[in-house]
This record gives sequence, C-alpha cells and structure tokens, in this order.
Amino acid sequence: MSAQRLGRPTHAFGIDIGGSGIKGAPVDLATGEFTADRLRIPTPQPATPEAVSVTVAELLGSFDLPMGTPIGLTFPAVIQHGVARTAANVDDAWIGTDVPAAIRETTDRTVVAVNDADAAGYAETLYGAAKGVAGTVLVVTLGTGIGSCLVVDGTLVPNTELGHLEVDGADAETRASDAARERDGLDYAAWALRLQRYFRAVEDLLWPDLIVVGGGVSKKHEQFLPLLDLRTPIVPAALRNAAGIVGAAALAAHGTALD
Repeated sequence: MSAQRLGRPTHAFGIDIGGSGIKGAPVDLATGEFTADRLRIPTPQPATPEAVSVTVAELLGSFDLPMGTPIGLTFPAVIQHGVARTAANVDDAWIGTDVPAAIRETTDRTVVAVNDADAAGYAETLYGAAKGVAGTVLVVTLGTGIGSCLVVDGTLVPNTELGHLEVDGADAETRASDAARERDGLDYAAWALRLQRYFRAVEDLLWPDLIVVGGGVSKKHEQFLPLLDLRTPIVPAALRNAAGIVGAAALAAHGTALD
C-alpha cells in the first residue's frame, strides 16, 4: 500500500529564509530531491514580518501547490512553539512574532517554522551523511557563526544553540566559526586546533554517535577534518545548499513535535 493511500504525504514544500535570499522548492519525501527547480527571491530590506511574508507569498504563488501541501520554512532564529525568540540577519521586529501566524495571514497557508540549523541537520539524518545512523547525531554548520542540530533516534531536539557554548572563556563561535578563521587569518591547521577544542567539549557533554559538519567550508573538509582527534566519527555534510529546504519540507510533512 502506498504512503499516499495510508494518508502520509509523499511531497512537501520547503522554504529557506536567509538574510540575502528566500528560496523554495517542492520536495519528494521518498528521496529528498527537488521535483522542480528551486526559486530564489532576494530578501526584502528591511526584512520585517510584513515584507518577508509578502515575499513568501510571491514565492509560493510561483508554484502550483494544492492547498493541502505541507509547507515548512526555516528561519534564522530560535523558534519556540512557532515564536521567534531571536533574530539573525532579519529585522528585530520578528522577535516575539508567531512566525506561522504571520505567514498564514498573508498567504492563507498553514506552515511549520523551524530554526535553520535544525532544518538542515534534520535533512542530513533523513537523506544525507547521517542517514541510517541510530542514536545521537550532532550536525554542526560552520559559517558566520556555528549552528547546531541534535537528533536522537530520529527525533529532533530543537534550538540547541551549541555554537554559543563557552570554551576557554569565550563564546565558541567567536573563535571556531569559519568567519573567525577568515577574520584571524588562520590556515586550516591553526583553525583545526580551535575546532579540536570545540568538538572535544561538545562530545564530552553529549557523547554523540556521529558528528556531521556542514556550511560552505565543508566542501574543503579534507583540509581540516583529518586533523581532528576525536573519539566520535566526524564526516562532511552531503546535502549542502539544499539541506534547509529539504529539512523544512520533511519536518512539515512528518508533523514532528515542534509545537
């Protein structure tokens, strides 16, 4: 019997809201692949709730989506029961805003909102580098900051914010992010020493079964991952720029307990 006949959706739509662009595509939930080309629209400036909602409506209107299609969107913030508690690269007016309610008011669509790192990490556990891995999986994105996603036996533990863990008296992402590497002019060997301190602290706290490293710098993983001495297997992410859209779509379709 097919998943559709059992009442489980086979497709969903994912939206990735970032500081410079709002991207979206329909996703085949069996494979994690896009079923149409991704569309990107520049993020309005200022990125207020009203302006972003209008842009999301424009993006959704560019696709022929049945009204019952599950829609998930990533957001650069801590999302607690749908409410943005922080705001990174979007207007501070989002803080305290019910994100799904704001989008629904403009689009007349029901959406699920999730932290951007959580969406990307969850996608890696379903379709990417952590597919089929049981136990505790930690996905860390190295970029402007350090994003984190924790998945335990297939269940997302949202809003971990492990990039803000204090290591050696400093906020970890101020020393170990990819932006910190560039700011301080570090070669990969010097940066790996900082990553070693960060990942050792994290594995001592969580004892994960696998660590997955994402972010744009993961394309150069051979330059720094082999330099790390950890007891936890550590591998590069597989889905790259598609991860946020795919994870948001999957979370919306699976009804994971984000509310």
